[in-house]
Amino acid sequence: MKRRPRYTTLIVLLLICALPILSVMISSWLAQIHGCTLHEGFASSCIIWGKDRGETLAGMFVMGWFMLITVPAGAVVLLVMAIQIGIDLIAWRRG
Repeated sequence: MKRRPRYTTLIVLLLICALPILSVMISSWLAQIHGCTLHEGFASSCIIWGKDRGETLAGMFVMGWFMLITVPAGAVVLLVMAIQIGIDLIAWRRG
């Protein structure tokens, strides 16, 4: 029971590390289904639900650069989680 908050914290950290990936995927998907051009150079006009969402999509797409930080951080979190699970399994088998 004492370990559960640690796992929750690690899972939340993994989700935070995945946010830039999700941002790029969602912006690319929205641009594709609405026939818009999306790239890192500048914001192109993209009409979605009656408004120009090009700036928002461009911002979401450029957020992908945060993956340079969050993917290695996520790998560290996964390593810590694997070690924690190993420790818990050893303790469970002993006791």
